[in-house]
Amino acid sequence: MAFSKESRRKKIQLRIRKNVKGTNERPRLSVYRSNSSIYCQLIDDVKGATIAAASNKSEGVNNSGNKVEQAKEVGKAIAAAAKGANIENVVFDRGGYLYHGRVKALAEGAREGGLNF
Repeated sequence: MAFSKESRRKKIQLRIRKNVKGTNERPRLSVYRSNSSIYCQLIDDVKGATIAAASNKSEGVNNSGNKVEQAKEVGKAIAAAAKGANIENVVFDRGGYLYHGRVKALAEGAREGGLNF
Protein backbone atom coordinates (compact mmCIF):
# COMPACT_ATOMS: atom_id res chain seq x y z
CA MET A 1 0.00 0.00 0.00
CA ALA A 2 1.38 3.41 -0.96
CA PHE A 3 1.49 6.15 1.62
CA SER A 4 0.67 9.73 0.87
CA LYS A 5 3.27 12.44 1.31
CA GLU A 6 1.26 13.88 4.20
CA SER A 7 0.93 10.59 6.12
CA ARG A 8 4.65 9.92 5.68
CA ARG A 9 5.46 13.39 7.06
CA LYS A 10 3.11 12.81 10.02
CA LYS A 11 4.96 9.57 10.91
CA ILE A 12 8.30 11.38 10.80
CA GLN A 13 6.81 14.26 12.80
CA LEU A 14 5.65 11.89 15.57
CA ARG A 15 9.09 10.27 15.67
CA ILE A 16 10.70 13.70 16.14
CA ARG A 17 8.14 14.85 18.75
CA LYS A 18 8.82 11.71 20.80
CA ASN A 19 12.30 13.07 21.55
CA VAL A 20 11.89 16.86 21.25
CA LYS A 21 10.07 18.57 24.12
CA GLY A 22 9.80 22.28 24.77
CA THR A 23 9.95 23.86 28.22
CA ASN A 24 9.45 27.43 29.39
CA GLU A 25 13.22 28.02 29.51
CA ARG A 26 13.89 26.20 26.22
CA PRO A 27 10.75 26.14 24.05
CA ARG A 28 10.27 24.15 20.87
CA LEU A 29 10.64 26.09 17.60
CA SER A 30 8.06 24.33 15.45
CA VAL A 31 7.97 24.84 11.66
CA TYR A 32 5.07 24.40 9.25
CA ARG A 33 5.65 24.82 5.55
CA SER A 34 2.88 25.08 2.98
CA ASN A 35 3.27 25.57 -0.76
CA SER A 36 3.01 29.34 -0.50
CA SER A 37 3.87 30.21 3.12
CA ILE A 38 6.02 29.26 6.06
CA TYR A 39 4.97 29.48 9.70
CA CYS A 40 6.84 28.96 12.95
CA GLN A 41 6.01 29.19 16.62
CA LEU A 42 7.70 28.83 19.99
CA ILE A 43 5.81 26.27 22.07
CA ASP A 44 6.02 25.42 25.76
CA ASP A 45 4.94 21.76 25.79
CA VAL A 46 4.71 21.62 29.58
CA LYS A 47 1.93 24.25 29.63
CA GLY A 48 0.71 23.51 26.11
CA ALA A 49 1.00 27.18 25.21
CA THR A 50 2.39 29.14 22.28
CA ILE A 51 4.86 31.78 23.44
CA ALA A 52 5.44 33.54 20.09
CA ALA A 53 4.66 32.99 16.43
CA ALA A 54 5.74 34.36 13.06
CA SER A 55 5.02 33.76 9.39
CA ASN A 56 5.68 35.40 6.07
CA LYS A 57 2.19 36.91 6.38
CA SER A 58 2.97 38.56 9.74
CA GLU A 59 3.29 42.29 10.23
CA GLY A 60 6.85 43.54 10.01
CA VAL A 61 8.13 40.62 7.92
CA ASN A 62 9.61 41.55 4.55
CA ASN A 63 7.44 39.61 2.09
CA SER A 64 9.47 40.42 -1.03
CA GLY A 65 11.92 38.06 -2.67
CA ASN A 66 11.65 34.34 -3.24
CA LYS A 67 10.32 31.85 -0.69
CA VAL A 68 13.75 30.98 0.72
CA GLU A 69 14.49 34.66 1.41
CA GLN A 70 11.06 35.05 3.02
CA ALA A 71 11.77 32.04 5.25
CA LYS A 72 15.03 33.62 6.41
CA GLU A 73 13.11 36.81 7.30
CA VAL A 74 10.59 34.73 9.27
CA GLY A 75 13.48 33.18 11.19
CA LYS A 76 14.78 36.64 12.07
CA ALA A 77 11.26 37.70 13.11
CA ILE A 78 10.78 34.73 15.46
CA ALA A 79 14.22 35.43 16.96
CA ALA A 80 13.18 39.02 17.64
CA ALA A 81 9.93 37.82 19.24
CA ALA A 82 11.90 35.35 21.37
CA LYS A 83 14.24 38.12 22.52
CA GLY A 84 11.17 40.06 23.60
CA ALA A 85 10.12 37.08 25.73
CA ASN A 86 13.68 36.72 27.19
CA ILE A 87 14.36 33.43 25.36
CA GLU A 88 17.76 32.63 23.87
CA ASN A 89 17.81 28.81 23.69
CA VAL A 90 15.29 26.75 21.75
CA VAL A 91 14.83 23.19 20.52
CA PHE A 92 14.36 23.02 16.73
CA ASP A 93 11.44 20.92 15.47
CA ARG A 94 11.56 20.62 11.70
CA GLY A 95 8.05 19.17 11.65
CA GLY A 96 8.84 16.15 9.49
CA TYR A 97 10.30 18.24 6.69
CA LEU A 98 13.83 17.76 5.40
CA TYR A 99 16.40 20.19 6.79
CA HIS A 100 16.83 21.77 3.38
CA GLY A 101 15.65 24.81 1.48
CA ARG A 102 13.08 26.93 3.31
CA VAL A 103 13.33 25.03 6.61
CA LYS A 104 17.11 25.44 6.64
CA ALA A 105 16.79 29.13 5.70
CA LEU A 106 14.37 29.72 8.58
CA ALA A 107 16.79 28.04 11.01
CA GLU A 108 19.72 30.11 9.72
CA GLY A 109 17.67 33.31 10.02
CA ALA A 110 16.77 32.42 13.61
CA ARG A 111 20.45 31.81 14.42
CA GLU A 112 21.38 35.14 12.84
CA GLY A 113 18.72 36.78 15.01
CA GLY A 114 20.38 35.40 18.14
CA LEU A 115 18.66 32.10 18.93
CA ASN A 116 20.78 29.12 19.99
CA PHE A 117 19.89 25.55 19.07
